[in-house]
Amino acid sequence: MRIVMTGAAGFLGSHLCEALVRRGDEVIGFDNLSTGEAANLAAIAGHDRFEFVRQDVTRPLAVAGSIDAVLHLASPASPFDYLALPLETLEVGSLGTFSTLRLAQSAGARYFLASTSEVYGDPEVHPQSEDYWGHVNPIGPRAVYDEAKRFAEAATMAFHRKCHLDVRISRTFNTYGPRLRAGDGRVVSNFLVAALDGKPLTVYGDGSQTRSFCYVDDQVRGLIGLLDSDYVGPVNIGNPEELTILELAHAVLRVTGSDSDIVVEPLPVDDPVRRRPDISLAREVLGWEPHVGHQEGLEQTAEWFRRRRRDL
Repeated sequence: MRIVMTGAAGFLGSHLCEALVRRGDEVIGFDNLSTGEAANLAAIAGHDRFEFVRQDVTRPLAVAGSIDAVLHLASPASPFDYLALPLETLEVGSLGTFSTLRLAQSAGARYFLASTSEVYGDPEVHPQSEDYWGHVNPIGPRAVYDEAKRFAEAATMAFHRKCHLDVRISRTFNTYGPRLRAGDGRVVSNFLVAALDGKPLTVYGDGSQTRSFCYVDDQVRGLIGLLDSDYVGPVNIGNPEELTILELAHAVLRVTGSDSDIVVEPLPVDDPVRRRPDISLAREVLGWEPHVGHQEGLEQTAEWFRRRRRDL
């Protein structure tokens, strides 16, 4: 396929670009590099099936020739980033979504929205299945990301119903792996960097809040499976194995061999208490489930951070 992807230089986008190019697709990647890094695309830079365009995707995208699919991954995705870039996060979820939807519509292409488990907010239903509408504070600090993605889903389905656009929507749950930015504020990278530096690991609240962490290789495999499927509507792509944040901290200390302390700070506003995907739909319609366990995934991610330090 000939694919346009936004957010191509981001953590997840760069891995997805590589996988699509490897399987024979042609990818035109857009990114304004506000949170992405050009270095993430080093493995395919100069490849004859990959082109990179530095552009803010809230502006109309001009792409010559035919397009088979438009994948919209652009957005600040970590709390550190979207709290520092609140207006930009809302713009890419609204204007950026409309820009990419209109590109897909004009090209007669399939449209893929990378949404998030954050649409469930601080869920009152556990685990979360795709028919749960969520519990989101629309005026809290996290709303700039949560509501941007909820709006993007609504816009995507409106284009599907009104314009008969062929659409796919993924809901990602806490992906981790190589290429996480050291200072991006995500809990896995925070813990690994602190442990490798011999610094304290900061746990917010009492650490009993839970998350479900999916290794990036599994995530990419699920996203491609959804892209290639015939299923219209949101699909959870995540690892249903649930960890408390305190359990994650101890797991990071084990895989790094670190003797760092664990320190406690107050819980941020609207921080979800529990988060775990129901992946029954992904198993049924995609035949997908994660294969990489937390021990293996954390070891591979820790080794990537070690190599990155040696190379600097």
